[in-house]
Amino acid sequence: MAVSLRSLGLCVALVAGGGAAAAAAQNAPSRSAQLPLQLFGNTYYVGTTELASILVTSPAGDALIDGGLPESATEIERHIEQLGFHLSDVKVILNSHAHFDHAGGIALLQRESGATVEALPWSAHVIETGTPAMDDPQYGVLKSFPPASHVRVIHDGDTVRVGPLALVAHQTAGHTPSGTTWTWRSCERDRCVDVVYADSQTPVSADGFFYTKSTRYTTGVRDFERGFDVIEHLPCDLLLTPHPGASSLWQGVAKRDAGDTTALVDRDACRTFVKNARDALATRLETERRSP
Repeated sequence: MAVSLRSLGLCVALVAGGGAAAAAAQNAPSRSAQLPLQLFGNTYYVGTTELASILVTSPAGDALIDGGLPESATEIERHIEQLGFHLSDVKVILNSHAHFDHAGGIALLQRESGATVEALPWSAHVIETGTPAMDDPQYGVLKSFPPASHVRVIHDGDTVRVGPLALVAHQTAGHTPSGTTWTWRSCERDRCVDVVYADSQTPVSADGFFYTKSTRYTTGVRDFERGFDVIEHLPCDLLLTPHPGASSLWQGVAKRDAGDTTALVDRDACRTFVKNARDALATRLETERRSP
């Protein structure tokens, strides 16, 4: 029997290396971590407690990464306004991976902002149709979501620009055939950091799917390994993830709020993230090999 969503548990637990209780604890903001919040410089968290949405701002317009669930869109818009920004200033909407819990709100956010949606080819097709693709490891348990309009196709290594903003797309597939990690520089006074929004690297699937035997997604293991190598070698000061618990975001925010001004900056974070992801993949593949 294949390893499934239910048997593996939360995606966050796989990457963070804990059980369901640990994952839930990491996903819960401290009382001082009120949403929305500034992470560093022009980088802000405007998502929900468990699903990230990241706003990167500039005087010439803003970029938004991920739209959460369809019902999350209004909360994301409200968070943007609470920070003193406006959804109408969002010029581009980007995505980590095209599942209903990260791309579901994009259509409404696009409609309300007039922004351009940009994504790698596979993700662009799913976002534009709102329909899960058959080569997705989670096909069969994924929900459809409202489709966005006229998604602009970009490619691995492309830079998306909004005024002075420059966000680079890195294909880090495996969780889906077109997962995308985003990187940019964020500055606060005379200090700048390299921000990495690393896409999910968890080998989670629907029942009956085997990474080692799939005829629908034959490059899954190789894609994971390539993505691990990419993330491991990125300049990485501040790690963010679509599920904030996977990067221990709320723990870092709590430490920062308690007075540790460097708590969110960890130059080993990407390497630790990849190590945990490699371990999770190895466990998954060993389980598959033992399955009849």
